[in-house]
Amino acid sequence: MYDTLIIGAGMSGLAAGIRLAHFGQRVAILERHYTIGGLNSFYRLRGRNYDVGLHALTNITPKGAKRGPLARLLRQLRFSWDDFEISPQNGSQIVFPGAKLSFSNEFELMRSEVARQFPDQAGAFDKMVSQIVDYDDLTDEHQQLSARKVVSSYISEPLLVEMLFCPLMFYGSAREHDMDWGQFCIMFRSIFLEGLGRPFAGVRLILKLLVKRFRSLGGELKLRSGVKRIATDAAGDGTRHVVGVELEGGETIEARRVLSSAGWCETMRMCDDGEPVTSRASGQLSFCEAIATMDVPPSAFDYHQTITFFNDSPAFHWTKPTGEICDVRSGVICSPDNFGYDQPLGDEGTMRVTVLADQQRWMAMDEAAYRLAKHRWWDRIIESAVRFVPDFRARVIDTDMFTPGTIVRYTGHDNGAVYGAPDKQLDGTTHLDNLFVCGTDQGFVGIIGSIISGISMANMHCLRD
Repeated sequence: MYDTLIIGAGMSGLAAGIRLAHFGQRVAILERHYTIGGLNSFYRLRGRNYDVGLHALTNITPKGAKRGPLARLLRQLRFSWDDFEISPQNGSQIVFPGAKLSFSNEFELMRSEVARQFPDQAGAFDKMVSQIVDYDDLTDEHQQLSARKVVSSYISEPLLVEMLFCPLMFYGSAREHDMDWGQFCIMFRSIFLEGLGRPFAGVRLILKLLVKRFRSLGGELKLRSGVKRIATDAAGDGTRHVVGVELEGGETIEARRVLSSAGWCETMRMCDDGEPVTSRASGQLSFCEAIATMDVPPSAFDYHQTITFFNDSPAFHWTKPTGEICDVRSGVICSPDNFGYDQPLGDEGTMRVTVLADQQRWMAMDEAAYRLAKHRWWDRIIESAVRFVPDFRARVIDTDMFTPGTIVRYTGHDNGAVYGAPDKQLDGTTHLDNLFVCGTDQGFVGIIGSIISGISMANMHCLRD
């Protein structure tokens, strides 16, 4: 009998496992795949290492900071700042037609850029920032507030509104067209007020540290152990509660509780209690990413930006693509080389370009059509990107691309939805008193957010009895 079974060996599941194992619980993490990490994983292809998911860590506060998600993560999981070997971004930019905002891990740059580009909005921007600084935490009330309405009550220039939403939505909005105000505040703080960074070794280092710590505390990690069914039984008062799980291979495992990072809709489908559960729409927003390996790092052609968020019109469209299977009007260009490392990543360089994609049409293709579409859309995505950064296509020596199908394979999320369902379960509870959710559909996104979600739900629900 396990004290807690955790479904999914992504960041939130691993963090929850560490927290529970630290307090002596018998914990097992059940992972369907042969590798760990979920969306934030890695692979090796033709002798080169690639990250899936990770562009940059958000919430990067300076070493020694006592407040903020990163400081809390380090305290709760008993890591030091130096363990993660985080290097800050060089600097990033938001580029729209006729306007550009640069930002770094020093917020004064962002403030001065807004004042330069939109001088009549500087005071309003500062007032909005003061409200974001005072914002406390995700609440159901804040989840009902439209961020667009709140932001527009401060800022009257539509172009500035669109430029602020572009990076926050690409890095954390499961909702089409808008964000809830609470999520907007969290993402604004994590990207603009705190900042971006990356471990020299990428996501591998983070996963290696989490797994090593979990196992050192006696935790059990079971790969290729997908959960088919969350088993329930009747309690003495007639209600049902979780008694364990049945794996896809037929094995049953008993537990006092289950914590699932599989996603809300995906978790509800596993339950065998037969009770109707309030329906919740699956997310619709998925990505394609074109990856280019070059024979030189980006600095060789005078490109030093860590991330460029781009949009080719004054209005930013955050919605599932229609007409085409990818929307190349906007996107994110990230170079893992362009962080403040002590030494270069290597002699080669990498550019990663991410755009919105239609999961249903990608998944409907047969194998031959799928491979052809990957080649064609790699070209189109890169062609779109080089409107906003130096044209690096002549330096490309290797390529790869992931699609919504890749996201489904790594995460199991409906529709390849990167950020899960639009409506979040902020307290992590379900209709069963010993089944809880953590991760993307609890409400925190990004690597740091996912880890904090695992910690928070473990503390709140699994360490109190």
